[in-house]
Amino acid sequence: MRIYILLVAALMSASATATAPPPAAPPTTQPAALQWFKGNTHTHTVESDGDSTPEEVTRWYKEHGYHFLVLSDHNVLTQVDALNAKYAVPGSFTLIKGEEVTTPFEGKSIHVNGIDTREKVGRQQGASVAEILQRSVDAVRAQEGVPHINHPNFNWSITPEQLGAVKNNKLFEIYNGHPMVNNFGGGGMPGTEQAWDAILSSGVLLYGIAVDDAHHFKDLGNPKLAGPGRGWVMVRATTLSPRAVLDAMERGDFYASTGVELDGYEVTRTSMTVTVKKNAYAKYRIQFIGKGGVVLHEALDSPATYTFKGSEGYVRARVLDSNGGIAWAQPYLVADR
Repeated sequence: MRIYILLVAALMSASATATAPPPAAPPTTQPAALQWFKGNTHTHTVESDGDSTPEEVTRWYKEHGYHFLVLSDHNVLTQVDALNAKYAVPGSFTLIKGEEVTTPFEGKSIHVNGIDTREKVGRQQGASVAEILQRSVDAVRAQEGVPHINHPNFNWSITPEQLGAVKNNKLFEIYNGHPMVNNFGGGGMPGTEQAWDAILSSGVLLYGIAVDDAHHFKDLGNPKLAGPGRGWVMVRATTLSPRAVLDAMERGDFYASTGVELDGYEVTRTSMTVTVKKNAYAKYRIQFIGKGGVVLHEALDSPATYTFKGSEGYVRARVLDSNGGIAWAQPYLVADR
């Protein structure tokens, strides 16, 4: 949601004497403008199980219009200083350190990304899925990084109840571009969006991200491989720096997408407004969703606004386009009135 910073100049009156100094002039500093930055926080290289070098992967994302990229190999913290020295452009493109903290447990695959950590985190141990999840998140925080929980339905590893119980975590993958992660559920198992609504309905605020989880850059276009360009986030921040981007994500100032682009996403205490950047080749449905995953309102025209009634629990927006693309705006907890 757009953040406006109001700078107030306090004028302190001095004694009414001939020698009293004039009141201080108001500050001239203006609030920094917010910008949209496109990024991917989950990508692999030959440092773990990808097919391309960190340099090749970096070039792909830079050449395809991304502003930031996290290299997140399994239990490897790839250093990005040399890559940034070669490829970073201030305000246009940067790499951010990352690691996919990876722990197998009784046939489950428990993966938590650690972004911009000081040091490598590595595999965590525990006696249950819930314990390993929490220890992974805690270990990322201990290294001053930002965690996000990855592909909960990969190997049907993490239930909504386990995901919602993790403390000190604000992000999880609502969409992962790998072809084997079961984003949409099946066989009686909920999809990630259903899980999200269950978690939000329980009163836990969690933000959803979209990622590539790209492993394969050699056979682009093969749907059976984990290629790039399938899911990303658009983050609204003041600068293209790791902490500015991550702070914005942790306060929910971003949306996730598989192809839909927004011109605006605004939340006030009374309403939520979504504006779609229109494409001549697509038509759109803008849905506002509340507790239990109920569609509260659907609009076909942009911008679309939903006015809170106070009983929704939370409201989030989803935009569907006629070619299969989706954008997910972040939820807002609605206070009872």
